[in-house]
Amino acid sequence: MKDIKNNTLERRRKILTMLEETNQVVVHELSNKFSVSEVTIRNDLDQLERKNMLIKVRGGAIKMASGVSIDKNLSEKNKLHYQEKAQIGKKAASLINESETILIDSGTTTMQVARNLNGLKDITILTSALNIANYLVGIPDINVIVIGGYLRKKSYSMIGPIAEKSLKNFFVDKLFIGVDGFDIRGGGIYTPMIEEAHLNKVMIDIAQEVIVVADSSKFYRRSFAFICGADKIDMVITDKGLMKEDKERLEKLGVETIIV
Repeated sequence: MKDIKNNTLERRRKILTMLEETNQVVVHELSNKFSVSEVTIRNDLDQLERKNMLIKVRGGAIKMASGVSIDKNLSEKNKLHYQEKAQIGKKAASLINESETILIDSGTTTMQVARNLNGLKDITILTSALNIANYLVGIPDINVIVIGGYLRKKSYSMIGPIAEKSLKNFFVDKLFIGVDGFDIRGGGIYTPMIEEAHLNKVMIDIAQEVIVVADSSKFYRRSFAFICGADKIDMVITDKGLMKEDKERLEKLGVETIIV
């Protein structure tokens, strides 16, 4: 029995090593390599996925992008996937109609939404992000409401009970929310901070339409704090890095998915 357990652990260790080298493994190839059944390999992949060590896909598995996302400063995040974020922001802004009330979450992708609001008239923007509010001050015909609260310096965002209580006084047409992790198979979106997750849940509750703006690197990973499941999301805007089968998976869950 001990030998069987050791063999299983060693096989799974080798599967993870292969993933590090190739970013993807295939069930039937692993079955041949280790001289075990495909059922055994699928069980290996199941167990490794439960430990957040990989992401299962049809016929195999892919490497989990950094496993769990790390909380970075806004200046660091802004350098990552900038072109994709810019395209996502432009597309997201094109969905806003005049006279709507919009809620914009903090983040580098949501900032790109704000950068594309020129020309819109008579819209009201609520935001928890000081940098976004500061940018919007210079745009005519946009009313800006900044949510009060405790300033989280890493993201320039207001969080905490005061922010949550302030938000509950409003109703918005659209919420544009950024995430640090989107685990499609686990069915949810994540952020590194519990306080931000609490605030995001309030944002979702007061929004008629919830739109997640996230470049494809945010998929196939999780972060520390769970925000909500896919059932609370109306639309996702992302880039071409999202796998076709995962786009289909989102759409089966009722989430409209736009690729830019």
